[in-house]
Amino acid sequence: MKTFLNLLKREFKLFWGNDVLKMLFFGAPLLYGILIGYVYSKGKVTDLPIVVVDEDQSSMSSKAIEMMQDNEILSISALQFDTQKLDRLMIEKDAACVVLIPKGFEKDVLTKQYPEITTIVNTSNVLTANYASGALQVVLGTLKVGTQIETLRKQGAPESLIMSQYEPFKTTFIKKNNRSTNYMYFLWPGVLATVLQQVLLLGLALSFASEFENGTFINLVKQTKNTFLLIAVKIIPYLIMSFAVWLMYWAFTWWFNIPFYNNLGALTLIAGVFIVAVCFIGILISILIPNQLKATEILMVVATPSFMISGFTWPLSQMPEWIQIISSGIPLTHFLTAFRILIIENGTVDLTYPYIINMLIIALVCGTLSFVALKWKTRRLLKSQTTELTDFTEK
Repeated sequence: MKTFLNLLKREFKLFWGNDVLKMLFFGAPLLYGILIGYVYSKGKVTDLPIVVVDEDQSSMSSKAIEMMQDNEILSISALQFDTQKLDRLMIEKDAACVVLIPKGFEKDVLTKQYPEITTIVNTSNVLTANYASGALQVVLGTLKVGTQIETLRKQGAPESLIMSQYEPFKTTFIKKNNRSTNYMYFLWPGVLATVLQQVLLLGLALSFASEFENGTFINLVKQTKNTFLLIAVKIIPYLIMSFAVWLMYWAFTWWFNIPFYNNLGALTLIAGVFIVAVCFIGILISILIPNQLKATEILMVVATPSFMISGFTWPLSQMPEWIQIISSGIPLTHFLTAFRILIIENGTVDLTYPYIINMLIIALVCGTLSFVALKWKTRRLLKSQTTELTDFTEK
């Protein structure tokens, strides 16, 4: 028993003597607990953007629009009076729904012609689609009942008849994009992109850190002192292997009968920008943290929550601003938005330009910092080698 207690004591000493292990064991649950808590702190979605097309421009259509705006779940991000460029506007405003109020709506309601309000639901995000369509059903249902009851009362109908007869207009909900609301179409691509980012970060965490730790960096520098070349040598293999993974993902879409066919060429180029940005983040950490285990652990901390805070499932607009800032510095956030626009929403390439630019900025910043850090380490190593050689010669 004494031996057992001594061994336990030894393990506790080893644990408390390892600063990295202590930080991960207690820090990771603390960090993720706070982060995830803030991500879902609202508990429900509010102020979802919707687009309203009011072709009637009447007092009754104005009342409907006012009721939509008063609903806490909905927020009218665009109001127009014709149906031009609706598909593009829906993507630009990241609208959960488009509500079409037809011309002659008020007149047809008052004359019991039963007009129809059409709602196009953007099911590229199943969660926001459900929230928005549910809120619109409540708003339009309330408007239906209120309008008919008021009309019947003006006609002098008895209360018993009023409460049993109301259907002043029809409402139709049309699903757009992921029309079957297939959860695999919605979630599967995001998870695969997250996996690709994670394996790239883990692989590149070892690129320079392993050279520093094993003492082989000097051998690398002896072959070339060109900093650009040193970085390129580490990144290019991962670019080639990532393209192979991309082809594998494409084969999966065929195997699982997932209808992702449009804009694949443009998406492949954007994926290339995404991979380059991720590679420079991995390279930077590998240069700054000359220890394989520590570099891997740090990048794991970065990569693990990236999907949750990317806005792909739970909208970024529902998260605190400081989380949105963190999310904007992760390439996955911008790639998944571009993916949704091109593949799920079948949008045009120019709508993805802001997200491409953001990934290029991340790549440029991390690439520049990597170059400066590696240049400094190379010069420091060469200087120390020269000093050692001089000391040896003098002796």
